[in-house]
Amino acid sequence: MITGLHHINLRAPAALLAMLRDFYRDVLGLSVGPRPDFGSPGFWLYAGGQPIVHLSEQRPNEVKHGPVDPAAPGTFDHAAFQGDDPRATAAHLAALGITFRESRSPVTGQHQFFLKDPAGNGVEINFPYQG
Repeated sequence: MITGLHHINLRAPAALLAMLRDFYRDVLGLSVGPRPDFGSPGFWLYAGGQPIVHLSEQRPNEVKHGPVDPAAPGTFDHAAFQGDDPRATAAHLAALGITFRESRSPVTGQHQFFLKDPAGNGVEINFPYQG
């Protein structure tokens, strides 16, 4: 039924939205591209010609989709992206002062970086494992 992940959407007030746009563009290397006119501000960020991160402005006092239970724990942990050059990515993150944790697993065949975006959302970057 499901064949893949289409995109993630983050909703934030305007000031944080601009910080998120800059992070996903400048830190992760996504490019800002065309976005349909939905009647509200936002951005689409692209990788490989596909808009994989959608950013939408959250209006003051806006209730997000679905019922909100203040006692319910949050369940979102991170979004994972595929990378192609861990050394260059590590140098890029260091040059920007971005803190990240690194993990290598021969079991899963992954070399991973874990970091946070300006809203505190987890970001994972996966690279092929190279012993």
